[in-house]
Amino acid sequence: MNEWTTIPTDEVINKTAENLNAHNMKTFIVDNKEQALEKLLELIPEGKDVNTGSSTSLKQIGFMDLLKGDTSKYNYVGKQIVAEDDAQKRADLRRKSIAVEYFVSSVNAVTENGQLIAVDATGSRIGTLPFAAEKVVVVVSATKIVKDLDAAFKRIKEYVFPLEDKRMKSEYGEQAGSSLNKWLIMEKEFMPDRTTVIIVKESLGF
Repeated sequence: MNEWTTIPTDEVINKTAENLNAHNMKTFIVDNKEQALEKLLELIPEGKDVNTGSSTSLKQIGFMDLLKGDTSKYNYVGKQIVAEDDAQKRADLRRKSIAVEYFVSSVNAVTENGQLIAVDATGSRIGTLPFAAEKVVVVVSATKIVKDLDAAFKRIKEYVFPLEDKRMKSEYGEQAGSSLNKWLIMEKEFMPDRTTVIIVKESLGF
């Protein structure tokens, strides 16, 4: 265990949730990954178009298997993108997908003051999270709660990036890797009922 993998106190978690709510990001606190999946499915109506950001947390709670499965009650946009063989058409589908009905993702850090911080190599989440998607649901482990933005940047650079870089190389080869190219800070949600956060009191993702 280290400072980036420790579940904070209930006081800190509750304070963070209160500040997210105050920033127009409705927040739920759940105890474990099973409850996180249950709440997530409750929030997304059947038949909706859904896309996701690359997320270890979503895999760990079982959402990705459910979303990709033959019995999924959602239209998984990512499946259509992967199935397209033509490179140009696939790129066009990726760009169009940022305006999906429901975008489900995690983030790299959450400040106690109620800010969400995400960083991408390509920007796949960065265009979708702040505006393009109609609805956003963020599933985030309480281990990602940090004191402030300085701590968030430190967490991402010292802890998140090495693990994500290792994951990318493992999945796509040594030439792949990752990089901290495009950053997003969501300070407040402008559109009512658009962004929802699920804080999980269990270690998920990194």
